[in-house]
Amino acid sequence: MFHRNVAERIHLIEHANVNLYLVEDGDQVMLVDSGLPAMWKMTVAALRELGRSPRDISALVLTHAHFDHLGFAARLQHDLDVPVYAHPGDSYIAEHPYRYKHEKNRLAYPVKYPACIPILTRMTLAGALNVRGVKDLRVLGAEAGLQLPGAPAVIHTPGHTEGHCALHFPERDTIITGDALVTLDPYTGTRGPHIVSAAATADTRQALKSLELLAETGAGTALPGHGEPYRGGIASAVDEAVRRGAT
Repeated sequence: MFHRNVAERIHLIEHANVNLYLVEDGDQVMLVDSGLPAMWKMTVAALRELGRSPRDISALVLTHAHFDHLGFAARLQHDLDVPVYAHPGDSYIAEHPYRYKHEKNRLAYPVKYPACIPILTRMTLAGALNVRGVKDLRVLGAEAGLQLPGAPAVIHTPGHTEGHCALHFPERDTIITGDALVTLDPYTGTRGPHIVSAAATADTRQALKSLELLAETGAGTALPGHGEPYRGGIASAVDEAVRRGAT
């Protein structure tokens, strides 16, 4: 589903409870995360609705390299020569999207949290088991961020993965949080601001600590990797996530 202007010149594509974002800046478009493989056709359709084409994508930025954010990154890189940016801490996962650290056994979650079953089923049907890895990443850091469409401040927020990053757009009063803070946890089915469960998080203690960096931005709108946009202010979202803790 395509949602235009969830923030100023930032558009959301949501499918199978996975989000990706299109950031417009003049004649350029930046893609933040590339969701799941099935979301490619939706992205092309969204671009057309905006009067653009895939050739207008000037960069793909990965908040992190888990399979449900890497989606069609290889297609963009190989077919359209779109540069892919990620923090060096996630370079191994980007190449091997199913080999990543997590604190707890994922197989136990559908038993304990049956609400996750339809979510994970939808993700599977959208290609979650068929994501290709990517190499030759460009380094995502403060300097690179300033050169990207929208000139986001890149905030390294480790915990979910070693190289996880959020993108703050001060002039748009918005932060794309990736999976550093979500409003839907795919592994429990619970809603509201929180970190992703230990089924998919490398270090939940570090993930909770990284929330402080998000709160410091003071952004009014938070756009997560899973779940609906949060418009009550990032500081409020972080407070709630800290109260919930880790699952």
